[in-house]
Amino acid sequence: MPYSPTKLMDEKLNNLFNRIEDEIYKPVADLKLTAWKTNEPVPFKDRINGEKAELNIGDKWGDLFDCAWFYMFGNIPQSAANKKIVLLVDLSGEACVVDNDGNPIQGLTTYSSLYDFSLGTPGKKIIPIAGKAQPGAEIKIWLDAGNNDLFGNLKNNGTVRQACIAVCNEELRQLYYDFQVLYELSQQLEKTTARYEQIRYALYRVSVVLNELTPEEIKEAREILAPELARKNGDSSLSVSAMGHAHIDLAWLWPIRETIRKGARTFSNVLMVMDKYPDFKFGASQPQLYQWMKEHYPVLYERIKAKIKQNRWEVFGGTWVEIDTNLPGSEALVRQFLYARQFFKEEFDAEIDYLFLPDTFGYTGALPQIMKKSGINYFITIKLSWDELNTYPHHTFIWKGIDGSDVLVHMPPEGTYNSSAAPRAIKKAEADYLDKAVSENCLMLYGIGDGGGGPGYEHLERLKREKNLAGIAPVRQEFISTFLQRLEKDRHKLHTWNGELYLGRHQGTLTSQGLIKKYNRSMELALRDLEFTSVLASVFTGKKYPSEQIETIWKQVLLYQFHDIITGDSITRVFEEAYKHYPVLLKETNDLDESAQNAVLRQINTSGFIKPVVVFNSLCWQRKEWLKIDEKWHFVQIPPLGYTVIEGDKAESSFPELNVNENLLENEILRIEFSSEGTIVSIFDKEHQKQVMSPKTEANLLTVYHDDGDAFDMSLDYHQQIAGYFKLESSEYVLDGPKCIVKQVRNFGQSKLYQFISLTAGSRRIDFETRVDWKESNKMLRASFPVDVYAREAFFEIQFGHIKRPTHSNTNWDIAQYEVVAHRWADLSDRTYGVALLNDCKYGYKVKENVLDINLLRCTHWPAIHSDVGDHDFLYALYPHAGDHISANVIQLGYELNIPLQTAACNSQTGKLDQQFSFVEIDAENIIIESIKKAQDNEDIIIRLYEADGISSDCNIQFNLNVNDIHLTNLMEEKIKHLNVIDQKVTLDFKAFEIHTIRLIL
Repeated sequence: MPYSPTKLMDEKLNNLFNRIEDEIYKPVADLKLTAWKTNEPVPFKDRINGEKAELNIGDKWGDLFDCAWFYMFGNIPQSAANKKIVLLVDLSGEACVVDNDGNPIQGLTTYSSLYDFSLGTPGKKIIPIAGKAQPGAEIKIWLDAGNNDLFGNLKNNGTVRQACIAVCNEELRQLYYDFQVLYELSQQLEKTTARYEQIRYALYRVSVVLNELTPEEIKEAREILAPELARKNGDSSLSVSAMGHAHIDLAWLWPIRETIRKGARTFSNVLMVMDKYPDFKFGASQPQLYQWMKEHYPVLYERIKAKIKQNRWEVFGGTWVEIDTNLPGSEALVRQFLYARQFFKEEFDAEIDYLFLPDTFGYTGALPQIMKKSGINYFITIKLSWDELNTYPHHTFIWKGIDGSDVLVHMPPEGTYNSSAAPRAIKKAEADYLDKAVSENCLMLYGIGDGGGGPGYEHLERLKREKNLAGIAPVRQEFISTFLQRLEKDRHKLHTWNGELYLGRHQGTLTSQGLIKKYNRSMELALRDLEFTSVLASVFTGKKYPSEQIETIWKQVLLYQFHDIITGDSITRVFEEAYKHYPVLLKETNDLDESAQNAVLRQINTSGFIKPVVVFNSLCWQRKEWLKIDEKWHFVQIPPLGYTVIEGDKAESSFPELNVNENLLENEILRIEFSSEGTIVSIFDKEHQKQVMSPKTEANLLTVYHDDGDAFDMSLDYHQQIAGYFKLESSEYVLDGPKCIVKQVRNFGQSKLYQFISLTAGSRRIDFETRVDWKESNKMLRASFPVDVYAREAFFEIQFGHIKRPTHSNTNWDIAQYEVVAHRWADLSDRTYGVALLNDCKYGYKVKENVLDINLLRCTHWPAIHSDVGDHDFLYALYPHAGDHISANVIQLGYELNIPLQTAACNSQTGKLDQQFSFVEIDAENIIIESIKKAQDNEDIIIRLYEADGISSDCNIQFNLNVNDIHLTNLMEEKIKHLNVIDQKVTLDFKAFEIHTIRLIL
């Protein structure tokens, strides 16, 4: 009967395909297993120090994240003589096969995984044995195992699933991939095309031929399919660049220590596959991961370096880790690039010119400038395709940041960094590519990722059949850098996106695990002060700048800025370990700062003072503040980036008049009235005769919402799910020198909240110093301030500047921004009046209509359980002001809230340093010095400044020390322009939000 495609059912082809797969590997003998279990990994030399167990198939060998060294041995049976053999091993977890010296040679992964199988098979259980099998020959291998799947789950109750010697039918394996590629290709083709009919007919003929799967049948089947695999495309309209990759989260559903082992398993597996497929090119990012390989697996690391030198392995990324870009501070983002590019240059002589952040939750508008001034011109990401409400209009486009800097962005149109590299993946990329009209190039990132593993044989077998296969776009295996060079030619045709790349998803990460965010802010600021103080000590006392210690601490802080750690969406263990380590880092930083400070103190002339106290100001403007020292109040005036000596025994004896009564705090500027429930019902600005609050509302309403989300996400309509409010238990109104204070105690459920609400003489800032014993489950705590200000947009601080966002919800793009990031402040102003809401460690804001709202705490139960349950200390502040955020100096106020003046008592002495000193002075309020540090390569001094108001400006910088020469540099501290120094002064021109870095040669 003649062939009719309607009679060839998919079920028949599927059954045949599964039958072929089942027959490729035939077990011929079991392996004997001995395991030595430990709770934590141990090195190869200690491999038999654990709890010993002889195991059989089906035996449980451990619980989640347990480790074990496995010894497997057996003999090749006579039935396998002269055949190709492999070992099949599945321990329900991950493992690494090592050589006789304990060096990684191959990674294994359980087939039982929560990985998305539509993207490919995550399991890797086949261990090849070189040469023809010799009967009776011994097989002996050691494996370093972890009892977790790719995603940190305990699978099959931690039992041994498979451990055997098997014969591999190589010709059948090749037929399997011939069949798979063509069968899947046919499913992607229009059924009316000749190509579809021809492939289906070939598959039909194979189904008739294959009965017993004899060598003769297999040979004939491959000959039938060969012409269809050999058919080429004509002139193609799209070319796909395929790059092997293994996205490895440095922590997520597993602890950091397991990531180090995942790196060894993945990279050893890649090297093994690379030796078998000459076209295979692979790339990996994150210097931190390479550094771990260098420290823990030096032989493997040298093999990686050899492949990099051979142009088979590409290092890419641009940042020390694949960071979250919303939460790290300005200088932290710079250090991510600085240390990453330095590492790649020193270790591999590699100059990276693109940023690779496939899995990060949105991208700050400050990033393009930081990239450009770090030598980065391109950006690769995937995550924007995850937006739940909106679709970004381009996959290839120009991204322009807040200062006007631009970079070329490409988002692989398949929408994943875990591509299967199968025909369906290629067809999806072509179908979905939004910019195929202007560019005939797109990228595909293939391999098993998130938990690591990387490309397997299946990916490479498909790709070698897809180079130029009729019916799909041609695929070339090449480096991302090569792809970007080709894409650059289309730059003039591309559209532009301005401002931040906001992801309408994962907004919960702005608040989850509040303690990690507080520690991060504290460490960034402590390092800032340490570096400045160390420069002072180095210049004026000759004390050695602690470069190595500072860099080591910085790199640990940068590690914790990985996009699943600082965001609060890893498992409990990750945070427990971080919370133990952060105090150690903070103490080390503060000890180094104290040592540098003491060196400076010993050189300050304090003669004439009975009890001298030195007050340090690390900000670049003069500060006039009330300061409490040893329970005595002083009003101090400290020069920029310097210090003043004050008399500790000479405290202020009188203060401006303050009014503290029941339900009232008042200074000469503001009058604050409280309800009987402790909420604020009136804030009256006496200077401008204006009621700050919206009529008939309550401010600082501490609202608890039901929160059934996870660490990543929170409900769009959470505001409709109020669980209640923190109720006032007691209040006490007190006066403390220049401060009037109400001390409130509140409770909700099992939780307790203590708040000191204070107003200082001469100040517009209302502080809310808060401690919470948080014990709620699936709840969220927020504070809101409805104000009598209406504006269509509000301003939010980001790194090196600020952006404006809509306060309305006109469009889906506006609605998606129901929770947004701000660093130290958000401000709602019209041209005449405004209100800012500041904080010392919070990032999640909502400013809609006339309400300023800040997210204080959450408690979710995935991935970490009982997240944020415990004690929390934080400060937020309300700042009513005339004019907008610029005229009201909100930017400077945010710095002052976060960077308090430092004091140090010392002896009365004669010293060479003046009693008042300013290291650097600038004559423009809109120019802020973000950091002062020693140069990476010598004793020069690096000063980083930026324009903060969003206007073009020039600035005179006066140095109060002997400067021999000054150069303008990029963020990598490389000289780009010589600056004229006249009378220790230099002039710089700034564009809006521009960052400048200068190098001082003393």
